[in-house]
Amino acid sequence: MRAPRRTAATVAATTLATSSLIWAPTAFASAPEIPPGAVEITKKDPDGTLLAGAAFALLDTLNGTKALTGKTNADGILLFEGVHPGTYRLKETATGSPLHDLAPDQDVIVTPEHTAKLTIIDTFKPAELLVKKTDRKTGKPLAGAVINITPVPGTGKTITLTTGKDGTVTTQLPVSSRKGTAYTGTETKAPTGYELDTTPVKITAKPAAKTTATFTNTKKNKPTPPPTMPPTTPPPTTTPPTTPPATPPPTPPVAPSTPPTTPATTPPATPAPTRSTSTAPVPPTDTPSTPPSKGSLAHTGADSNAWLLAAGGLLIAAGGGALIAARRKQSEDEVETPTAG
Repeated sequence: MRAPRRTAATVAATTLATSSLIWAPTAFASAPEIPPGAVEITKKDPDGTLLAGAAFALLDTLNGTKALTGKTNADGILLFEGVHPGTYRLKETATGSPLHDLAPDQDVIVTPEHTAKLTIIDTFKPAELLVKKTDRKTGKPLAGAVINITPVPGTGKTITLTTGKDGTVTTQLPVSSRKGTAYTGTETKAPTGYELDTTPVKITAKPAAKTTATFTNTKKNKPTPPPTMPPTTPPPTTTPPTTPPATPPPTPPVAPSTPPTTPATTPPATPAPTRSTSTAPVPPTDTPSTPPSKGSLAHTGADSNAWLLAAGGLLIAAGGGALIAARRKQSEDEVETPTAG
């Protein structure tokens, strides 16, 4: 077992304890030096190309001062040697390429006799896209169009744009390749009064480059109003001629249902023939106005019956004639009274 190392303080204490003051040289041990470490940086882009000329700095995390600086060589490598162990901040100060963006800062821990190896990827600078929206016929700028920009094959994030008053809108498109990244632009909402343009526009976004995508629209056709028909004039109304009511045929004489009253059995005196002006015959009176002449023979029963029959027939004939005269509105009827025999 190794004996414990005696220090100058131990020797002094021992001397004082023994009351002997003896001066002797004392050997002091120094702390061993910590061996340094190293930092190796490899610089690439997303395509895997090694990048030369990228500048880096190691910053002291305590006070932020630059401890070491350097640039990548033709092989894209930068080696910091003799770095005192500790924690540092690695900062890229220049990419050395117009197509690449600076990498974000990161912490580096340096340990003794060890090389910290880091691979830094510088992304490509985005492309600047200008979208234009115009009238297909006149070239007039159109506002209010909504355009979706989608990466091909559609694995990235879709960007939605809306054209302003001047019919344009700008945005930055991420680029993952030196040759460029493909996008598709599709209109999802047309400006007011225009048809939707369903034809997609292909876009190639290259690093740090400007590109333009133009979309056009056709104005909607106004609905054609139905033709105006002239007012229809109704045909003139023709009043049919008034047909006079048909005159019914004359009603044939109808025999009276009630036979005329049989005159009295006393025959009238034989009057002188006269012309009657009335429409109906005057019935004979019951009492003859002139008594029979004296000296004439008395009538027999046979003569009386014959007269009655003749008078009855005469009355029937006279009644029928009066009815016919009344219906035909004759003004006069002549009736002759037979002379008594």
